[in-house]
Amino acid sequence: MTTQLPDPKLRQDGLSTVPAADAPADRKAYKSDQEVRWCPGCGDYAILAAVQGFMPDLGLRRENIVFVSGIGCAARFPYYLDTFGLHSIHGRAPAIATGLAVTRPDLSVWVVTGDGDALSIGGNHLIHALRRNLNITILLFNNRIYGLTKGQYSPTSETGKVTKSTPMGSIDNPFDPVSLAIGAEATFVARTIDSDRKHLTGVLKAAAAHRGASLVEIYQNCPIFNDDAFKAFKDRDTAESALIPLEHGKPVRFGPDGKYAVIREPSSGGFFAVEADDVDESQIHVHDAHLRDPSAAFGLSMLTDHGQLHRAPIGIFRQVEHPTYDDQARAQIATARETHGDGDLEALLTGKDSWVVA
Repeated sequence: MTTQLPDPKLRQDGLSTVPAADAPADRKAYKSDQEVRWCPGCGDYAILAAVQGFMPDLGLRRENIVFVSGIGCAARFPYYLDTFGLHSIHGRAPAIATGLAVTRPDLSVWVVTGDGDALSIGGNHLIHALRRNLNITILLFNNRIYGLTKGQYSPTSETGKVTKSTPMGSIDNPFDPVSLAIGAEATFVARTIDSDRKHLTGVLKAAAAHRGASLVEIYQNCPIFNDDAFKAFKDRDTAESALIPLEHGKPVRFGPDGKYAVIREPSSGGFFAVEADDVDESQIHVHDAHLRDPSAAFGLSMLTDHGQLHRAPIGIFRQVEHPTYDDQARAQIATARETHGDGDLEALLTGKDSWVVA
């Protein structure tokens, strides 16, 4: 995957997060002095290394970057980066990031969350941050289990999953974070995997460069409570046929020597994986991540096998431009000040809609 990284998160109102001449150029500058403590084999290590690796590419001072996390194993992330960081409360990281994005246009705002943190108690915060198109980048670590609280099923666990909280098997239908984000019309939605450093870094760079709400789902292994949840994608014998790479402007083919292809059925609009030799080349779907209509991106997300995850699309599903909430909010404030001045706070608080109880 090749990505062009423009000045990150440029604003329209002149209050831009722009590259700085004195920004650190060495990834070591982004490593904090805290001991990194996750379970041996946890996929979080690979994600942290990838993020630290491309931080210098942003060209930003460390004080112009902030990572906000909620609760969970992934929530330790801010401790391990020498930037600003907030370890917030369960599910509320997108809400806190909203306040930062609106009030601090000089910051590059990141949210680090997990499938439980983001999709259970934090579900509403997540979808509203996406639909508003806030200028934030959300990294959603999906290990399909609650790891920090020792192995309960999560909103992305497959139906029938036996865990400490579902001893007879889960009867919930799992969320697909990508489908959820596209349904909320997020302007940048992607999926990657912890074990593919090149793909992971490429997707993260593209997300960082996008202006607006970016959500990246990262398949991340939990070796203690849900080991091998993504085995099909990591095993060399199966990965080629299990992962469906999405690249803008290219036909969607996968498997050894492009043995399989994805087509779109004209009458239903649904997407199907077929053997490439069984269809004409013109029938193979050409991926367009820049379509304003999200229906094609949503349809591709539905190719994900929500059982034992034997197959899933990977890459950038949607990448479109749209005005951001924070830019528009600041523009309204600027217009109000031009029209009415700074206003009288005391008059606002004691106006005609207030009264005194004796």
